[in-house]
Amino acid sequence: MMVVMSNVERVNIPPKPVAAPRVPPRNPALVPAPPLAHTASKGRMSPSAARSSANMAVGTLVSRILGLIKGIILSIAVAGTVIGDIFEGANYLPNLIFLMLAGGVFNAVLIPQIAKASKHPDGGRDFISRLLTLGLLGLLTLTAVVMLLVVPIMSLSTSFTGKQLELAITFGLFLLPQIFFYGLFSLLGQVLNAHNSFKAYAWAPVVNNVVAITGLLVFIFVAGSSATNPHTVGNWTTGQSWILAGTATLGIIAQSVVLLIPVHRLGLNLRPKFSLKGAGLGVTAKIATWTMGTMIIGNLSFILILRIATIPSGADSNAGGSVYPGALVLSRATEMYIMPHSTIALSIATVMFTAMAHAAASKNLPALRSSVSSALRTTGMATVFAAMALLVLSGPLGMLFSGNQELVGRQVAITLAILAVGAPFFSINFILNRVFYSQENAKTPFILQCIAVAVLLSCVLIAGQLPPEWIIYGIALSYTISNFVGPMISHRLLKAQLGDYGGGLILRAHMRFLAAALVSGIVGELLLRLFGSSATGGFMWTSIQASVVTLAVVGSAMAVVYVLVLKQLRVDEIDALLNPLINKVRNRIPGK
Repeated sequence: MMVVMSNVERVNIPPKPVAAPRVPPRNPALVPAPPLAHTASKGRMSPSAARSSANMAVGTLVSRILGLIKGIILSIAVAGTVIGDIFEGANYLPNLIFLMLAGGVFNAVLIPQIAKASKHPDGGRDFISRLLTLGLLGLLTLTAVVMLLVVPIMSLSTSFTGKQLELAITFGLFLLPQIFFYGLFSLLGQVLNAHNSFKAYAWAPVVNNVVAITGLLVFIFVAGSSATNPHTVGNWTTGQSWILAGTATLGIIAQSVVLLIPVHRLGLNLRPKFSLKGAGLGVTAKIATWTMGTMIIGNLSFILILRIATIPSGADSNAGGSVYPGALVLSRATEMYIMPHSTIALSIATVMFTAMAHAAASKNLPALRSSVSSALRTTGMATVFAAMALLVLSGPLGMLFSGNQELVGRQVAITLAILAVGAPFFSINFILNRVFYSQENAKTPFILQCIAVAVLLSCVLIAGQLPPEWIIYGIALSYTISNFVGPMISHRLLKAQLGDYGGGLILRAHMRFLAAALVSGIVGELLLRLFGSSATGGFMWTSIQASVVTLAVVGSAMAVVYVLVLKQLRVDEIDALLNPLINKVRNRIPGK
């Protein structure tokens, strides 16, 4: 049930090109980038890269906050019921199938090819037109085939049976069309990123979340919450499926369609082109083969995980409610655990990826090593603190998704605490793998993925043998173990290829981050005691509102302590990350 995020990367943000119907826009690939080695000569991100990361981080953060609100409302609607686990299992499949069969190609491979094509006299118009035509036809075919096979797919990927399986299949018919629109969103986003237009891609998911939240509020208004009107397979209606699952898909459609506007403004004058001859897709296809293999291996493992994660729902003896933690608990905890990565690490990696690609293309190994080192240190400063915050605040965070039920809140909290330990390592491995892709090397990530999957599946299969009430916790521990192993192997292979990319400097920086995080964690734990964290029925366990108050007070205190300690330790990365955000706020203040 892991949430998988991908984006693509570029460094300089030139002035936005003015769209013109016949004249190709200014080609961002031809705009001279500042000397990468110089911009990172002091081991810091360039100001433009930091600003771009900050802009993307703000958009992503808003989207993630709305996503959390959506998760809270979903929990109010169906938490503590088998319906919640069935919906979560079905809603996970479109994303998984897309990522397994197409996502890796779209997200990790296309940006270097689009960047190369943009050097052509037509600004890449012909290549992108052919690419979009081929991609959309492939997505349409894939979506149609999957929907025709919804019954065997749902039967094989989940442990639901009987009426539970029938409802999962119904949800699937509403949700599986998302595959096409996930692909459309990804394709259009890569075109924008290749032309240094990051904002729309980062902000489009906000539209998705607004639509989905509206749909959930309508559902609660019509059908009631799980606390006031417990939803069961027996009393569920087709109309409720339309509202719950239909609006979820409507949000994905809106997220994709909204990108058509900024793509049109690029002035590329794209048209459907069905001939592939001379399009230069041969290199893309070669790289895509390895990347697709990587995604298939990785996501096939998540199908097995999904099947094991749905075992507790079938084993639960409570016909109306759900006593054991299930797919809904795992998904909510995973969303929280992945949030620091998707907000900070992904934004930094998106901006730094093209810097790596340019350095790799020009065989400039010092610049490539410098970019990697800078990205890892800047990311680590945020993710190390985030991991500590998730660990310490797992209780009130769990209550956010409890539907005001302490049992569910504690289940999410335990799962989140286990996942939080491996969060920084997940981001580290993500960035290291992007270095291989920047060199158009998709074979090595495939090998790394196979190793990671072997470790993960070994642990998950063991977790599947646990009693039903422990299975979700075992899966969470499997993720954490896999996250530890991944960067160790990636580091060894990358060091053999690039040489020393500043490992000592990176390690020392992370040690300072950890020291500051430990101080903030101790402060947070002491403050939590004042909010009844150690007592059953304590204040923070009483309601969602109480958990929000607890998070606001304790989380703010932890953040302030962390920043102050980093300042005392003279950590340069704190300025590189915060200054663009601070300047943005100052510029909006009247008179400044």
